[in-house]
Order: sequence, then structure tokens, then C-alpha cells
Amino acid sequence: MSYIIVGLGNPGEEYADTRHNTGRIILDHFREEFGGEFEYDKKINAQVAEVKIGKEKVMLVAPETFMNNSGKAVGPLVKSIKAAEKLIVIYDDFNLPIGRMKISFNRSSGGHNGLESIIKSVKTEAFPRIRIGTAPANARGEAKVPHGEEKIEKFILGKFKEDEVKTLKKVGKNALEAVQTLIKEGREKAMSVWNGY
Repeated sequence: MSYIIVGLGNPGEEYADTRHNTGRIILDHFREEFGGEFEYDKKINAQVAEVKIGKEKVMLVAPETFMNNSGKAVGPLVKSIKAAEKLIVIYDDFNLPIGRMKISFNRSSGGHNGLESIIKSVKTEAFPRIRIGTAPANARGEAKVPHGEEKIEKFILGKFKEDEVKTLKKVGKNALEAVQTLIKEGREKAMSVWNGY
């Protein structure tokens, strides 16, 4: 079975450049880099592109469901625990400062609704995910995390500033290389090389 890379976000123009759409933004960067074209797949309600990374066939998937229902698009593609190991989910994380990313495996959703929906659908937490930081950094370089439901919602549905978009492009390049490492050399190698970024 080929790898499946899912970029999380919300469909529709109004959400296009918001922090919560970071997964979709990074996924589109992958599509451009590998020369794929998104096509709508009615069966799973997602935009899908087939690309090759090295010798591996890879399916890029951007669910057209809203974030909380991301699993509806992913579940039908991942039919076993073994298959889940070749699922890579990319999503936003406001606990990391913008410019940082982290690869993790077999962890809880950490309260991220899109990831929670996928975990329920594929019936396992044992798949790699790449968390992309979206928070501004304080003087010590740590994330300035919003607190309270209202502030969090306002923050994640807010649009990136111009300088943040440039930073996100750089992170996109790192994420791209991290995925290539993961596919060609394995999860452990990718985590050891890229988790300092």
C-alpha cells in the first residue's frame, strides 16, 4: 500500500489562509513540488492528488469535510492498523511557535478535533503526524499560547500575517524534506533529524 499524506483544514475560501488550515497549506506546497493535481473524489469527499516521492506512490488528501469530521474522508482509505503506519497527518499546533514543526507517533490528539476524528475513524493512534507551529513566539522563543475557548477559536480562525506566510513557506520546505526522510529512511530517522526544527 502506498503512503497517504493528509493535510487538515476547513474547506471554502473564507478559511483558506487561516491558521487552522495550516495542514492544507503545507499539503498544497507538496502538491506543487511533486507536480500533482488535486481532483475531487466524491466517494470520500476530499481533494486527492497522486504523486511520487522517490520510488513510492503517495496519495495527497485534503478532506472537504469540516475539521471535526476529517476522519470521514480518511477512514475509508486506512482499513487496518498496519495501513495506518503509512498514514501521515499534517496539522496546525498553537502550542508550537511559528517556524517550528514536530514529528510524533502513537500519541493522543492533544485536543485537536481534526486529529481526534481521524484517530476514531482509523481506530488507532499509531500513525505519524507532523505538527506545524502557528503561535507567535515570546522573547525566549516559546509559543505565546492563547487561553480560553473564545480566544483560541479567534486565534486559530485568524489569518496569517504577511511575515508569518513567509515563515510558513520555509517550514513547508522542512516538512517536505522531513516527509521524504520518513518515507525513504523510516519514522525514527525522520524524528531524530527533524525534531530540532
